[in-house]
Amino acid sequence: MNIDSQTILVTGANGGIGRALVKTFLAAGAKKIYACARNTDSLSPLLQDDRVCSVELDVCNFASVANAAALCGDVTILVNNAGTGGGGLLGSQENARREMEVNYFGTHAMCTAFAPILGKNGGGCIVNIISVIGLVNMPSIGTYCASKAALHSLTQGLRGVLAAQKTKVVGVYPGPVDTRMADGVAMPKASPESVAEEILTGLQAELDEIYPDEFAKNIQKELASSPKDVERQLANY
Repeated sequence: MNIDSQTILVTGANGGIGRALVKTFLAAGAKKIYACARNTDSLSPLLQDDRVCSVELDVCNFASVANAAALCGDVTILVNNAGTGGGGLLGSQENARREMEVNYFGTHAMCTAFAPILGKNGGGCIVNIISVIGLVNMPSIGTYCASKAALHSLTQGLRGVLAAQKTKVVGVYPGPVDTRMADGVAMPKASPESVAEEILTGLQAELDEIYPDEFAKNIQKELASSPKDVERQLANY
């Protein structure tokens, strides 16, 4: 997949991975990028390039999603990066519901709104930023894992549903990344910039699944050979 002819929408563009993705896509020659966030003031560092357009977007608000779809009818790649997390497995029900609302239902709303647009524009691509711990639970942030597991399942289903309109659906499964969301995670973390570069490389290689850091790659390999061992390993976190 070439990036230089693409119009890309990135949700959560004010976060670590989101900002890095916008910059990486610009460097790769993207035609236009819609950088989305609930507070567009937080996007100002990205607006120095005139190919970047800021869009106010709350993925949990149907009217906001519909407005973004009406404004951004030329999108060819949708990157669902907006997310939230941090709740323990037996922690607050409010946190668990918020994680599911943003990470699963918010992404579902974006896919529902933009699938017809992508189909009209030739098929395009949906990129869902999931997490490798959407494939196996880490109890200390277990409700976050559960929301990402739901997103993993959604991504698999979308791949089948949208194949007829030639929309490629890509799942991205990072491990710990050095962002605000991972501030309390006491593990080695990949940089957002390196993760963004790996995502770009994976898109260019037409991969369905992208594991953009060493932790994620190792977990993916171990899950293929001994999933129960991985479950026991991550139960210690």
